[in-house]
Amino acid sequence: MNSPILQLLVLAGIAVFLILRLKNVLGTREGFEKPPVATNPVPAARTSNFEVIDGGPDPDITDHVPENSASAKAITNIKSIEPDFSVSEFLGGARAAYEMILMGFEKGELDDVREFLAPDVYSSFAQVVDMREQQGLTVEGEFVGVKEMTLSEAEFDADTQTAEFTVRYLGQLTQVVRDANGEIVEGEPGKIKTQLDIWTFERKIGSDNLNWQLVATGE
Repeated sequence: MNSPILQLLVLAGIAVFLILRLKNVLGTREGFEKPPVATNPVPAARTSNFEVIDGGPDPDITDHVPENSASAKAITNIKSIEPDFSVSEFLGGARAAYEMILMGFEKGELDDVREFLAPDVYSSFAQVVDMREQQGLTVEGEFVGVKEMTLSEAEFDADTQTAEFTVRYLGQLTQVVRDANGEIVEGEPGKIKTQLDIWTFERKIGSDNLNWQLVATGE
């Protein structure tokens, strides 16, 4: 056999061998097929279902007063001076102050709450306590709780940097008034009464003194 023909057959055999090996390694593809999916695909970046909108309503305000109301604007101005100010925290303190001041007044123990009372409010409370003592009256009272409490109004004076928050309380307590002989002249032992109180607290915003003072009472 001619040497050139022999070489051609050898090369052809090698070519067939390589094609078969390549087919076994890569497999076959017929028509249009989707690219193979990776065994461990890289997860797509997750997107949040919520969007933070700058300048949106502050729930610490709108949870307590109507949006765009005068009270809401007053609180917004307060927060511009004290960004950490919280209406919810104020109301928590106002609830505790209500019990402390109310029972201090009922029991005639005003010295313990004097720092939380404006001078004229303290004077009014003290006059009532003095009058009871002169008449020989004593009050036995126990605080039960606050049935309802709402922020009625918020005001802010930009000139004096003074804020006033008016809070409406429905308080519950037991109260018995006895005369000098120990006889009951008002109330019934163990009977819970509900009373409406509307108190206004005041504080200078931006000052180091964080205590609010009771400046007015009503019902």
